Amino acid sequence: MSVDLRAFRTKVLEEGHARYRDLPWRNTHNPYHIWISEVMLQQTQVFRVDGRWQRWLVRFPSVEVLAQADTADVLDEWQGLGYNRRALSVHKAAQHIAALPAGFPTQLSDLVALPGIGPATAAGIRAFAFELPGVYLETNVRTVFLHELFPHQEGVSDKQLVPLVEKTCPTDASNPQDSPRSWYYALLDYGAYLKKTVPNPSRRSKSHVKQSKFEGSHRQKRAELVRILLEARRLATPMGELELALALNEQEVQAGRPVVEQTEFIKLLNELSSEGFCTKTSTGWIA
Repeated sequence: MSVDLRAFRTKVLEEGHARYRDLPWRNTHNPYHIWISEVMLQQTQVFRVDGRWQRWLVRFPSVEVLAQADTADVLDEWQGLGYNRRALSVHKAAQHIAALPAGFPTQLSDLVALPGIGPATAAGIRAFAFELPGVYLETNVRTVFLHELFPHQEGVSDKQLVPLVEKTCPTDASNPQDSPRSWYYALLDYGAYLKKTVPNPSRRSKSHVKQSKFEGSHRQKRAELVRILLEARRLATPMGELELALALNEQEVQAGRPVVEQTEFIKLLNELSSEGFCTKTSTGWIA
């Protein structure tokens, strides 16, 4: 494939400048603040994160404060932001980072070694906090490359995109209008615009997976059980297994869903316990 990457970069920078979103996490270079925004924005709409990100930083203003926080407090603050496992990973990663003599890692290999931080999140932290180049390949970025460089091709793999993302990312941060940070902001904003105005190009990606239905899923029941356990903790009233099962099924019935059978409930509870979401005490279960 022969493409004019110079023309591509010019167009992306122009489109990105015209559609720039002044989001709160763009007004900082603090790597902890940027990391939290990156994790929150995974499969969560921007308008839901704006407000929750600020609230998180009030409650956990630094990596050190987060590292020392109780797991249940971290889960409590995460409610409504998607997968609870992400909150546990953030908490564990904060504990690793707080123990590092050199502070927040900047190297890609060090970042991806932390719990819950993959290549895209690591590249985002490097670009937005440290102005370092890398392959930041997330949904909006993927959308731009597919729309502009693969307009009629189906099943485009990330293997095809990665070299192009790498080539187009600036390596010099001296020009604030065309640095790794500003370049990826341009891609994100142009990509967000494209997803609203044209049939979503990211569906032509080989890696595109339609998100499974949440309501009625195993994941939804896990999330509801975590919420019940967190409420029990707030009230300082551990709950027995029967009481937990009844509380969960009350929510299921109210939502018009079938009750959770005992074998599935025990499986849910054991899963959450083994993953560190809850603990069995002498008086019952609690987050």
